[in-house]
Amino acid sequence: MPERFVLDNSIVMSWCFQDEASAYADAVLDALEDSEAIVPSVWPLEVANVLLVAEGKQRLARADTARFVTLVRSLPIMVEDETPDRILGEILALARDYGLSCYDASYLDLAVRTSLPIATLDEDLSKAAKRCGVPLWKA
Repeated sequence: MPERFVLDNSIVMSWCFQDEASAYADAVLDALEDSEAIVPSVWPLEVANVLLVAEGKQRLARADTARFVTLVRSLPIMVEDETPDRILGEILALARDYGLSCYDASYLDLAVRTSLPIATLDEDLSKAAKRCGVPLWKA
């Protein structure tokens, strides 16, 4: 069975923008050749929103967005559904307790529930993960 980990959108979007590239994010992308990432249900909306905003700021052309979406769709990234009750209950509480956005708390919640490491470039999410006993993904 392939290694599994929770993939934060900060990693995914660094693959799209040259000025946000990092060796860690590149290692995560390479790992997806033999691994599987899981993401919360908010993830596709986050990706789409970042791409749309980047287009609006003329940071990306529509053709660049299309190429990136094709790349992302080809990767072994599984979206985990969450119920509205979980979002408005446990995830909201986790966000409040750790000073995170509800979006970031959904990644942390998924890592806690699945006992999987999390791959992230987000400093606040990394700190919260450590406080929760969630390991950070290592190359």
